[in-house]
Amino acid sequence: MRAILVSKWTKVAVFLLCLIPFADLLWRLIRSDLGINPVETLQHGTGDWTIRFIVFTLCITPFRKVFKLPDLIRFRRMLGLFAFTYGCLHFLTYLGPDQNFSLTAMWRDVAKRPFVTVGFTAFVLLIPLALTSTARWIRRLGGRRWRMLHRAIYISAICGVIHYYWLVKSAVLRPLTYGAIVVILLVWRLGDWFLRRGRTIRAPTKTQGAPANT
Repeated sequence: MRAILVSKWTKVAVFLLCLIPFADLLWRLIRSDLGINPVETLQHGTGDWTIRFIVFTLCITPFRKVFKLPDLIRFRRMLGLFAFTYGCLHFLTYLGPDQNFSLTAMWRDVAKRPFVTVGFTAFVLLIPLALTSTARWIRRLGGRRWRMLHRAIYISAICGVIHYYWLVKSAVLRPLTYGAIVVILLVWRLGDWFLRRGRTIRAPTKTQGAPANT
């Protein structure tokens, strides 16, 4: 398994797989096959894939620990950047067709409609995460501060789920499913943090209580 995960061709294959949703939407747009409301189809499609890629990104850490596959970390940055990419496409389909690229109209809409406000918050939170995703930024911020900053992806995920839930109003199964997955991943993260903290606290206690060597 490790040989597959560390192969450069695996990374290329994952990159191409991540492009499939975009290629599908683009092909359907070219063929005028986006239904009676093409803008809504594009918005929902890009929004769905934004949340999915956020979930994929969040799954990397628990999967690499539970299944003892540390090399999965090679794909986390790519998946996170694709989440941001599809988020940008989702935002542009809103800013363009919906708001005619008027920032004034956009700000009024953000302030007026709660589901737009929370969705915009989710997108804005992804921006610093994408900008600081490089090894250079990890060195500049320091590992601890970088990790604290990138925990904002959980807030972005929660905001994205709320945005989706408020948007669809009645067909809530999909946003609730995404929400359940995000909650499970967050609970796992908290549990892992408490376990590591417990081990860290117990280790000095054992050292202090050990008999001195003579």
